[in-house]
Amino acid sequence: MRPTVLQIKIVHTVIFWVLSGCLLYALYSGLVDRITPWTWMAVVALAVESLVLAASGWVCPLTLLAERRGAVRGSVADIFLPKVLADRIFPVCGTLYGVALALLIWRVMH
Repeated sequence: MRPTVLQIKIVHTVIFWVLSGCLLYALYSGLVDRITPWTWMAVVALAVESLVLAASGWVCPLTLLAERRGAVRGSVADIFLPKVLADRIFPVCGTLYGVALALLIWRVMH
């Protein structure tokens, strides 16, 4: 069975919110100096996502799949987010991930 654009959109949105939770938890852990095994699991999940994105040319494979199923290229038809947010995911989340990693490294080193 081939997934529909709606199914891809649902899966993509769930993954986005899970990874957003991981990002916020990693950032929180670094800010309050409360590093737990959950912190490292969040960091690993984000690192895996980064590797997947890097390997696919900084385009989510689910976006490519949605486009092959008929979603309009360059649209946010592959995720349930307003366009204004979807267009800023990479710069905002990338920056927050960098800050979270810097804080965590700083906390571990001191």
